[in-house]
Amino acid sequence: MDIIMGLFLDSGFAALTYKHVIMLLIACIFLYLAIKKGYEPYLLIPISFGMLLVNLPITGLMDHATETLPGGLLYYLYQGTNLGIYPPLIFLCLGASTDFGPLIANPKTLLLGGAAQVGIFVAFLGAINLGFSAQEAASIGIIGGADGPTAIYLTTKLAPHLLSTIALAAYSYMALVPIIQPPIIKLLTTQKEREIKMEQLRDVSKTEKIIFPIITTILVILLLPSAAPLIGMLMLGNLAKECGRIPKIVDTLQNSLMYIITIILGLTVGAKAEADVLLSLSTLKIVVLGLIAFASGTAFGVLMGKLMCVLTKGKINPMIGAAGVSAVPMAARVVQKEGVKANPSNFLLMHAMGPNVAGVIGSAVAAGILLRFFG
Repeated sequence: MDIIMGLFLDSGFAALTYKHVIMLLIACIFLYLAIKKGYEPYLLIPISFGMLLVNLPITGLMDHATETLPGGLLYYLYQGTNLGIYPPLIFLCLGASTDFGPLIANPKTLLLGGAAQVGIFVAFLGAINLGFSAQEAASIGIIGGADGPTAIYLTTKLAPHLLSTIALAAYSYMALVPIIQPPIIKLLTTQKEREIKMEQLRDVSKTEKIIFPIITTILVILLLPSAAPLIGMLMLGNLAKECGRIPKIVDTLQNSLMYIITIILGLTVGAKAEADVLLSLSTLKIVVLGLIAFASGTAFGVLMGKLMCVLTKGKINPMIGAAGVSAVPMAARVVQKEGVKANPSNFLLMHAMGPNVAGVIGSAVAAGILLRFFG
């Protein structure tokens, strides 16, 4: 009996608290949503499993290294997140998978991508009013960009203690794009506006596609050096894709490296979701502010689309402004779906991809601005 009791006292069961149980249940719910419902499974599965592992007591997986004792496995893997290595690598892979052709063909859509970033600063001001520090408010606001790697990158620089909450909020809202955006689009546009058919985009030459990442890198980084890690990697990946000289590297970036970095990034972000951090009032505030940020970004994108519709005398469908958030390509698909509902002959996908990829650039620039002032 003493042996059995000793085994029990040495096991994780003896150290299990009600907070651990709650977090384990939350992790299992996220796993269900990812596996059964298909909500962002590539990231939600490793994030959820990281949450599961870190909330199992006395595993030592996130123990810090000391002079006498080694750190845990997840502690060492987390250093790539902590040092800001994984998010730029994700951008490198994203660049190799992104076609900037629709943006180059219709550069006016940069305005839509820029307008959608206003939600970041709306949430930033809201967070300041709720008592968060400037660094915490900037990290919360970036959720409005609907760009997970950017949110993770900025948060590790400004408010690492909020990483798990902000990452989960950012990816949750990205997964819920098809649910959140349609009501906002319908609220801000008329049936007539949603029916607008846009002219076919012009063909973009190979030379234009090669020059674009080079010029963008030079101009953006000269203007905002703090955006260099994200913009630089994004444009390098895109240049690798468009130049056509290194297809094997491009294939690796689009597939193997993307999936390797994604699972490690997700696992280590989830490993920061310890019970004492996630189960707090500030977490609820962040979740609400994140929703406000995302909804505001969508709304400002649509409103800019309405303004451009007026200025072009009805040549631009305002709905494409909703794709200005950088949830690629989900936001563009939502616009396409809503366009077909309004007018079965409508094809807005490629038009929406312009502001969508502009949003990727816009969120990285917004992160650079926040890092410049609060880093």
